[in-house]
Amino acid sequence: MKRTEALEYHSRGRPGKIAVVPTKPLTNQRDLALAYSPGVAEPCLEIQKQPEDAYKYTARGNLVAVVSNGTAVLGLGNIGALAAKPVMEGKANLFKQFADLDVFDLEVGSESPDDVIRFCQLLEPTVGGINLEDIRAPDCFYIEEALRKSMKIPVFHDDQHGTAIISGAALLNALEVAGKDIAQVKVVFCGAGAAAISTAAHYVRLGVKLEHLVMVDREGVIWKGRPGHMDPYKARFANDTPARTLAEALVGADVFVGLSQAGALTGAMVKEMAPRPVIFALANPVPEILPEEVRAVRDDAIVATGRSDYPNQVNNVLGFPFIFRGALDARATEVNEEMKMAATRALAQLAKEDVPDSVSSLYGLRSVTFGPEYLIPFPFDPRVLLWVAPAVAWAAVASGVARNFIDLDAYHDQLESRLGRARGIMRGIINRAMRDPRRVVFPEGTDPRVMRAAAIVAEEGIGLPILLGNREEIERVAAGSSIPLRDIAIEDPRTSRKREPYVAHLWERRQRKGLSHGEAAQRLLNTNYFGSLMVANGDADALVSGVTQHYPETIRPALEVIGAQQPAGLVSGMYLLVTEKHVIFCGDTTVTIDPTADQLAQIAIAAARLVRTFGIEPHIAMLSFSNFGSVPHPEAAKVAEAVRIVREKDPTLEIDGEMQADVAVDEATLRAGYPFSVLKAAANVLIFPNLSAGNIAYKLLKTLGGATAIGPILVGMKRPVHVLEQGADVQAIVNMTAVAVMDAQERHQPAGPPARDSAARSPRQTPIL
Repeated sequence: MKRTEALEYHSRGRPGKIAVVPTKPLTNQRDLALAYSPGVAEPCLEIQKQPEDAYKYTARGNLVAVVSNGTAVLGLGNIGALAAKPVMEGKANLFKQFADLDVFDLEVGSESPDDVIRFCQLLEPTVGGINLEDIRAPDCFYIEEALRKSMKIPVFHDDQHGTAIISGAALLNALEVAGKDIAQVKVVFCGAGAAAISTAAHYVRLGVKLEHLVMVDREGVIWKGRPGHMDPYKARFANDTPARTLAEALVGADVFVGLSQAGALTGAMVKEMAPRPVIFALANPVPEILPEEVRAVRDDAIVATGRSDYPNQVNNVLGFPFIFRGALDARATEVNEEMKMAATRALAQLAKEDVPDSVSSLYGLRSVTFGPEYLIPFPFDPRVLLWVAPAVAWAAVASGVARNFIDLDAYHDQLESRLGRARGIMRGIINRAMRDPRRVVFPEGTDPRVMRAAAIVAEEGIGLPILLGNREEIERVAAGSSIPLRDIAIEDPRTSRKREPYVAHLWERRQRKGLSHGEAAQRLLNTNYFGSLMVANGDADALVSGVTQHYPETIRPALEVIGAQQPAGLVSGMYLLVTEKHVIFCGDTTVTIDPTADQLAQIAIAAARLVRTFGIEPHIAMLSFSNFGSVPHPEAAKVAEAVRIVREKDPTLEIDGEMQADVAVDEATLRAGYPFSVLKAAANVLIFPNLSAGNIAYKLLKTLGGATAIGPILVGMKRPVHVLEQGADVQAIVNMTAVAVMDAQERHQPAGPPARDSAARSPRQTPIL
């Protein structure tokens, strides 16, 4: 990740990453009187009489304070409270995105542990829990202990306990896979900071014997009698061992846990470990040893890291959002050891459950099963909330620290309704693209937005970008905008060796459409034609364009060169709209102006195919101004006929209509008024009767409804071609590129340069917007 990109991400639009959003209307004088004086006095008086009513009348029960003094920030060290603020805002974002918890990030301008303690104690009436973050050791131990003793709300230092809880789940499962008894294994820790000490203590509670655990710090093995000062937290793990170095400690060891620095573990050390060793190399961003370095010397090792590009990512986001969710919902007075243990065991058990296709597809995997490369759930698995939060809440009840009894069945439904399935959808698409990146050509290669997006695509491993345009101009613009061009191919249509074969290809394809050989040569100066020919000839796997041009100017070359998939011969444009609670696919929004019933049916079938590639089961509503024949009109009859055609062509699809939009998306309305409908859930695929309706609807949802729009996703092209909205920003280009890569993967195209392939011929598409 480049410095300029990180700074631009944090500064664009409203600075920072979080905002306060009101939950009650304030649109008139009555609302004002209720929200503030005089109406606000009533809940104040109720809380004065019964303090627990603060959870009924205020946001306290969903509010966490993330508190730091900036003395141990990530890998940056002691950078101070103010400089730590971006990290704390990021933590707040994760709380909200993964567990729907609101956060105040509070940076304390003091390095005195007692100041931090007093500050947190004074916060108790304001928040439901406190997450301590990035506070140096041993201060963090002292602060947390003092707060747990003096406060009646959950206090949790994630740097200590997060790694312990998540890696503890991985340990239980790794030992099960390796066939080893936790009471017999020898564990070596490399690193003796807050995370290592807490993790070691958690492992002992899980069953590792203290005498079988060796800890190594900067000075070597922590052994009984080692000279020099040793704080009491480290002293607990002083072992009676002759080993003095990490290499000596690892001889015959079953488990390595690295919480130190890159390169601390070598292949030679791994060779000396016991059979079927477990290696947790958790230093970030570069682990103590890379998985491929382990495999070079041991093919029986089980490896986990803190990175997302390797299996078994030990990521704290699997813990803290859901632990606080359960603790606050149970109104726990603390996060005790029983609750931490419950979180560990819930994560370990979830990894053994069948992984739904909707989860595995988010990561671009066909199937995922418990084993050496799947020890713990994925961070974007929505089931984690439904397993960990109830386990933590129930542990709070069972251990006597809860003030609110939890009905697990009702609580499960409550959690489901909090997040829906919308969160993480784009991250899932990007993860899937990263599994098998493909070559994506960008015809607008001289545009700085496209260049910056291509740089992100290359750096993140989402795809293999190819920029079209004059090399000198591209390099000049890139230098002026500080955009790196590393791992980005550049192809100049004017000088390319592919030019003459492409001219011949285009002329052959269009010569009976009135195109001369000279005109074909002239058209190749249009980069959209050149890019389309690259895709048609197998020199690129997908095309993404449209930032600087109107939609017809972008799609027409692709239709002429590549054409529609046969036998349907119909292209349509879908938008994926992501709201706070819903994921909705809308079509056709960009291509066919006035589709016939047969064309509507084709659009619906193609949409269902697309939706399934996202790991989502389609529930299709064919929209109209009429509900199931309520308004006799040819337009409504056309939609009803389309439903009949779809059912005839694919009886397995869940589709109904014609119906109005509110009936389609509101399951309660559908069930109450039309119990005969075959839809088993609210519709997540909306097929509009014509282009006007579809285009207007998605733009209203995006502009007034606050939906995030991903698209248009072209469906029905013979090869992957995707057209951006004119003026699309960098992130929209990156998102569409990930969709294009996923499209290429779905078509099972080879990842490397394929043999030259003559594109099949197809007729020109119907009218376009």
